[in-house]
Amino acid sequence: MGTMAKRALKWSVHAVDRIQQPRRGAIVLIYHRVGARTALDVDMPLAQFEEQIAALAATGRVRTLDDTVTAAAGTDLPEQDPIAITFDDGTADFAELAVPVLDRYALPATLYLATQFVDEGIDFPNDGRPLSWDALRDATASGRITVGSHTHTHALLDRLAPAEIESELARADDLIATNLGVMPRHFAYPKAVAGSSPADAAVRRRYISAALAGTRPNRYGATDPFRLARSPIQTSDGMTYFHAKVAGGMGFEDRLRDAANRWRYRDATG
Repeated sequence: MGTMAKRALKWSVHAVDRIQQPRRGAIVLIYHRVGARTALDVDMPLAQFEEQIAALAATGRVRTLDDTVTAAAGTDLPEQDPIAITFDDGTADFAELAVPVLDRYALPATLYLATQFVDEGIDFPNDGRPLSWDALRDATASGRITVGSHTHTHALLDRLAPAEIESELARADDLIATNLGVMPRHFAYPKAVAGSSPADAAVRRRYISAALAGTRPNRYGATDPFRLARSPIQTSDGMTYFHAKVAGGMGFEDRLRDAANRWRYRDATG
């Protein structure tokens, strides 16, 4: 989708939000890359990322993913809707650029890690240099950065046999435990594509939450923690649509993206 088309789509979706106000709920944001080393819309310029993190810090609403999931699962309406910051994959810019910004503002975040890329030094698609275990140990030393599982090979679990699903999850868990000394408590489905029934069962046995896409709030008392909605943050959001996502809006954009992703990845295996 071209730049002008993206702008038109975001403007239209934002207009829908002004007519139908988003409901309250816990907000989970997804980042992917920081540094704008590629043309990807999820590769955020550092200055834009810092502006967003400063804005999040000013809200006083940022919580750990554990606390955010707990709030979403509860029925009590908090004074302010909590926000969790999450990252996917495990590219080197997470430790080199994102973590120093998060540290400056003392904000917690969760990285969903696809372990094969880090363990074997394999580049992610689109020139994504992986971080190292040493860099990740340094990043988690403060206690504010936690690591969840994003499978071992970034496999789409809805098209694997049960034994392959178990292997993907077990290998990722073992590598995280061996190298970081902690077992992951949270999981994110690669490409935000929900798993099959065997995958869902395996994920529920191992973790306390599982994240998908879904640019919407996680409504209190009405959220399955294994269907956690996350709002993807893009360079093209700027600050206007970033603030809209923090407020729980821009949901129609996600429905269009989900339909496109299911078509795009219909024949993919990872």
